[in-house]
Amino acid sequence: MKCISKRLSGISILLIMVLAFTGCQATNISQPYQTDNLTSVYSVMEGETAGFSQSFASDLCVINGDKTDLKIDMTGSESAGLFDLNNRQVLYGINVHKQVNPASLTKVMTALLALENCKLDDVITATADVEVQEPGAQLCGLKEGDTLTVDQALYALLIYSGNDVAVAIADHVAGSVEKFADMMNERAIALGATNSHFSNPHGLTAADHYTTSYDLYLIFNEARKWDKFTEIIHSTEYSTVYKDKDGNNKYMNFKSTNLLFGSESEYKVPDNITVIGGKTGTTDAAGACLILLSNDSAGNPYISVIMKSDNKNVLYTNMIHLLEGV
Repeated sequence: MKCISKRLSGISILLIMVLAFTGCQATNISQPYQTDNLTSVYSVMEGETAGFSQSFASDLCVINGDKTDLKIDMTGSESAGLFDLNNRQVLYGINVHKQVNPASLTKVMTALLALENCKLDDVITATADVEVQEPGAQLCGLKEGDTLTVDQALYALLIYSGNDVAVAIADHVAGSVEKFADMMNERAIALGATNSHFSNPHGLTAADHYTTSYDLYLIFNEARKWDKFTEIIHSTEYSTVYKDKDGNNKYMNFKSTNLLFGSESEYKVPDNITVIGGKTGTTDAAGACLILLSNDSAGNPYISVIMKSDNKNVLYTNMIHLLEGV
């Protein structure tokens, strides 16, 4: 009798579970993304009332290996990808999952965290950490005690690629560069960018700082959902006034580092392509890098990314080759 009783109890529990899944006419079962979960889509039960969880990547472009059907010449570049956002297709990909140094493409993640955690009119006060000492580092000239808004900082970060501004944002958002790097890594995992690890907010060469072309697509794709991000990367130049520690005016005036912008550019994009904007990056370790958001003549959006090119001329030439694949 004990065994029968236990069996009946088990059947009762099963019936309750069935009713819980089917009683409200909802067959869409939510399954959160988890890095240690081996199943992304599964059937909850069989039959007409079967429910399926939504795939984490259902609205993303997915690629396992290389995709080179378009025969695009990427000589001189180590990794590249072309992503059709509306159709959720990878049109071209080579070494998109290879871990490489991202240089200043890192700043896309920095911008995303700033947008998610701050108001644009929040005031940032620069700490002593902003006085970056690395030779050749791109700097806006921030000094300890300088104040500027998050909005101003984002323009300086994404258009001019100021490494000192990246540090100022990190300190403002998280209290330190180290804590901000932890936030970057947590956000990367949440986006599915599991082949990445960030050690700083700017991309200057550091141990254990790497990402992939595919992960950058994921991060950039999330950032573009913010109108302010798209507005900034579409800007060809920027001027603003901020304050030093004594309240005196200081000035920023700079042009975009993206050489595919403007009528003076020596690089001509295909006639059917409009470059909305993007982010550049260059260090000795990373080579020349670029990620772009572009539209075709019908207004359909694409993300293109190239990592570790031999030099800027190779980078922009290959980016044009890539955009010809749209």
